[in-house]
Amino acid sequence: MRSVPTRIAGLAAIEPVAHGDERGFFCETYREQWQAELGAPEQERFIQDNHSRSVRGVVRGMHFHVGPGVAKLVRCARGKILDVAVDLRRGSPTYAQWEAVELDDESMRALYIPVGFAHGFCVLSEVADVIYKQSAYYDPALERGIAWNDPEVGISWPLAAEELIVSERDARAPALAEIASELPFRWHP
Repeated sequence: MRSVPTRIAGLAAIEPVAHGDERGFFCETYREQWQAELGAPEQERFIQDNHSRSVRGVVRGMHFHVGPGVAKLVRCARGKILDVAVDLRRGSPTYAQWEAVELDDESMRALYIPVGFAHGFCVLSEVADVIYKQSAYYDPALERGIAWNDPEVGISWPLAAEELIVSERDARAPALAEIASELPFRWHP
């Protein structure tokens, strides 16, 4: 595994090593000790796996969990996505800024997203299977979101607006400024 730094502290792109020959390939996509190497807190141990399949143009996000929050390790097992994280840690020098990393089935790159970030992605291929680990069980009572197109956050989605497919729930998500005072996340240098 090789960790690729991002411009936002705490986020890390992970590039595993694939061993291939004429039969195909083998690759480790997760090893618990990687979390410690990335500097992830002990309580961010992954306990749930999720799998979504989406078609080209689907935008899922920008989601996060309140309470103790949820860390994620996201990878694209089929196709290609632009994976996006927005820093929601109050006091962070990168608060309200976003980082995007292309994840696909060729590079096998993954993105580690610690607690305190909103997460979403846009499908760039005809179909994409996204698989991610998370550090807490899904709880709809704790799930929140911010607008995927919040102009103050300014995420630059890679497809034209008319190509994007957004769920009704995500289309109704509030702007970050509307919920900023309710965010439980603090930045710890």
